[in-house]
Amino acid sequence: MQDLEPHYNWRHLYIASEDDKSPMYGYFNSEVYYTDSIYNHVIHPQWDNIGSETLFIKILYADYDKGYAIVELMGEWNDVLGNDIMIFKREVVDLMLDQGIDKFILIAENVLNFHADIADYYEEWLEEIPDGWIAFLNAREHVVREISDYYLDQYFILGGKLNDIAWRTKTPIKLYQEIEKQVVKRIGS
Repeated sequence: MQDLEPHYNWRHLYIASEDDKSPMYGYFNSEVYYTDSIYNHVIHPQWDNIGSETLFIKILYADYDKGYAIVELMGEWNDVLGNDIMIFKREVVDLMLDQGIDKFILIAENVLNFHADIADYYEEWLEEIPDGWIAFLNAREHVVREISDYYLDQYFILGGKLNDIAWRTKTPIKLYQEIEKQVVKRIGS
């Protein structure tokens, strides 16, 4: 896991730690020291710690004019033991909502497990974005199943074509446009 690093090909376009509107503004990532771990597995130092013991993120891109953000996730999303949705909602999402972000692209291919609990924070998040949406990209089959088994899929756009997007080859705006087309097809305009 220490070799699994967040996507870095868009760094010439956006760096969250240098964006004063970002929840990660001023965050320092070591290039040398591995300080964070998930259970007993050290993780790459470029992942950003949001206060969860098992879920780490990297805000890859934010466009405040169009109101969208692309966030890569890594680790285990565990609402049962760590209430990760509360941490993610309070430490990241709420701050982005305050800046006008209401469309969230969550890249979930590195979410190794998902343990659901109650839906309160998911419901709150969706209520706060009446014109927005939350899309889960490239989630593993068992993660999608867990989300669906707990009826949390009503809060996300996920599965289908969103589970097979070669997002690394696209620019952020092209990825956003592709996801937006899928959202419009599924929920209407």
